[in-house]
Amino acid sequence: MNFLSELTGSFSQNSASNPTVEMVEAAYRHHKLDYRYINCEITPEQLADAVKGARAMSWAGFNCSQPHKVEVIKYLDGLGESAALMGAVNCVVRRDGKYIGENTDGKGFLESLKIVVDPKDKNIVILGAGGAARAIAIELALAGATEITIANRDSNRGNELVDLINGKTKTKGHFFKWDSPFKVPSNIDILVNATSVGMAPHDDERINLDVESLRANLVVADVIVNPPNTHLLSDAKAKGCKVIGGLGMIVNQGILGVKYWTGITADAGVMRDALAKVL
Repeated sequence: MNFLSELTGSFSQNSASNPTVEMVEAAYRHHKLDYRYINCEITPEQLADAVKGARAMSWAGFNCSQPHKVEVIKYLDGLGESAALMGAVNCVVRRDGKYIGENTDGKGFLESLKIVVDPKDKNIVILGAGGAARAIAIELALAGATEITIANRDSNRGNELVDLINGKTKTKGHFFKWDSPFKVPSNIDILVNATSVGMAPHDDERINLDVESLRANLVVADVIVNPPNTHLLSDAKAKGCKVIGGLGMIVNQGILGVKYWTGITADAGVMRDALAKVL
């Protein structure tokens, strides 16, 4: 046994408790791995030094949450195929002494979504244009979505993602400037919240959405895991929509992350139970 266990962790700007810690640690214990997962509060100004610190301590890898998913790329040695396509990283793995950025956001979300609906040939709206939105949009496009509309307040960032969809996939991308309550068009099959609005400790915040535009044949997904039942999901349930919370997405991400860092395919049930207990 080494003096220190192999270290992994999360670089997050939010000082609140990170439920991923308990989930990943439960997997390490279950599989008797000499690894630890540590939550680190990192501001954007500290990100470069945080990556240097991980290198100095030979971390096996780490996760990045908002707002670090795009900015971290400049401090890495390379990118995996999907991360390069998306232009966003949420999982970093040490390979042959180099830090390589991967992205498990979109893959984790897609696995959860497919339990409820296949995105192939569907029209989809994604709220937000940050790192999670980029990853989800690309995975949905690669899965055969017909059209994806990006609703975002920042036109430049929103159009950048639309250009990525149109330029790198066969899916048609559109931009909607989100400066008023969003009314879900009648031809939309799936609505995805990829913003942090409603995330603890600000779980009293509500998405800028025309709730009356929600309808029973709509699938509504929220990437937020804490709290597991956001205002968006509650409103959607009340309108008869099928809803998908962030729990399954996080579990799927965790399984992929542990696989990257340790080579072990973690027990999904163990990770889900640990996450559910925390939430």
